Amino acid sequence: MPRIAESRPAAEPSSAEQKERHRRILRAASRLGAEHGLEQVQMHDVAKAAGVAIATLYRYFPSKTHLFASVMNYQVERFSLTGSLPEGASPAQAVESLLVQMTHEMARRPKLSLAMIQANNQAQMAAAPAAAINDAVFQKVVADTAGLADESEENERRVRLIVHCWYGVLVSVLNGRMGMDEAEGDIRMAAGLLFADR
Repeated sequence: MPRIAESRPAAEPSSAEQKERHRRILRAASRLGAEHGLEQVQMHDVAKAAGVAIATLYRYFPSKTHLFASVMNYQVERFSLTGSLPEGASPAQAVESLLVQMTHEMARRPKLSLAMIQANNQAQMAAAPAAAINDAVFQKVVADTAGLADESEENERRVRLIVHCWYGVLVSVLNGRMGMDEAEGDIRMAAGLLFADR
């Protein structure tokens, strides 16, 4: 199991050059994670693939757990910018479409997806900020997709429940316990139950 590094905060890139270096690291980790999974990826290999010094990698990502939790955030943000949703869809249909598309996308690279999930779970157990950011970002993507401008407790609970349901479905798909047709059916039912009256 990858270790959680000491609690020092990760550096945030500020200049254009630093931001590009940061993106290169995330892209390199994504490629290596898709090929090898979390346990087999070495930080030195990520630094080499990204063309950065190992000290630079550790400045932005104190551990492999931090790195892959950040990769998850990077992937979710990328998807939220590029995913296409049906025009004129109801909130339930829009959420269903988003989650089905994300399931297909994550199932294309199961080793990377499991690496991100494992790292995010470990970051949550350690109360690392990256995990809280991932939860908030993903929940905002779902709320925006459903058109929930009202941040009521009920709407927050609906979003949280659909995310938890989807997460369980996704893990079952990635572990080979559920086929894609069954996964899509479960996502469709959950979205309908939680968002049909929105």
